[in-house]
Amino acid sequence: MNVTVIGDGGWGSALATVLDRNGHDVTVWGPFSDYIDEIKVFRENITYLRGVKLSESIHWTADRKSAVDEADLIVLVVPSRFYRETVESLKPFIPENALIVSATKGLDEKTHERMSEVAESILGRDVAVLSGPSHAEEVARGVPCAVAIAAKDHAVAEQIQDIFVNDTFRVYTLDDVIGVELGGALKNVIAVAAGISDGLGFGDNTKAALMTRGLAEITRLGVALGAQPETFMGLSGIGDLMVTCMSQHSRNRGVGERLGKGETLADIMDGMQMVAEGVWNCKAARELAADKGIPVPITDQVTAVVHEGKDPREAVMALMGRAPKAEQE
Repeated sequence: MNVTVIGDGGWGSALATVLDRNGHDVTVWGPFSDYIDEIKVFRENITYLRGVKLSESIHWTADRKSAVDEADLIVLVVPSRFYRETVESLKPFIPENALIVSATKGLDEKTHERMSEVAESILGRDVAVLSGPSHAEEVARGVPCAVAIAAKDHAVAEQIQDIFVNDTFRVYTLDDVIGVELGGALKNVIAVAAGISDGLGFGDNTKAALMTRGLAEITRLGVALGAQPETFMGLSGIGDLMVTCMSQHSRNRGVGERLGKGETLADIMDGMQMVAEGVWNCKAARELAADKGIPVPITDQVTAVVHEGKDPREAVMALMGRAPKAEQE
């Protein structure tokens, strides 16, 4: 198939590598022609996926029309902050029969929409979602992993599953688009909290508590928004939460760790070339939960630390000082 990956970051490059290994004709689009030319010359995404040699058969372009006008499948992997404008710019060139998959793990900061909702509102067609515990650094090197693909039409999910699956990239299908997408977006916020815990020098007990109670928050909010609770017990829920909270590859956890050690967010972000979606999305998640009347105390405190300058230790005290309650409440 002709497959186009929209987004030349680490995750986009990793998915392009998976699809190329499966024998598809793969094109990757990026917004900056100078950087695209650099990738073509060195066959390495030095900024976002250093150390991974990229196949000569993957095509790279900064031209929107040529990137998508013959695509059978389009994979959207641009950061959430630039997602809407990118999809809008591609709309005139996307073939009517192309399948669309969103693999961006985030929320629209203004509307609080999931990424597939943003794409559907612009394109006027269903958009599938791919998510799960899958660090780009490992996927690109062929380290075994498993992810989830969800679509409103199960036959479409199965079709996309066949396009992606191979002996190191296992893909499971679900019908719960909302749950799969929210699991991928909301876990980034909890990962920032896990990193703050690391930066403060806390241990395994603290991180286990954060992950467990964080999963409870994600599930509560997800169900209120129409997701199936069991989805959050799977790859796109607890699976992605585990890897993002524990891994040294995790940018969200890494940002949290530096905050916990006393660095300012401005200094951290000034030195980062990679995206940490939890920083952008924690406020949107808090506002979305407030709209639904759903308690999300960890998300509240992460937002206070990230966007309001709250001292991380005070945030911990606020969480630990909450009134006792039953675990299932």
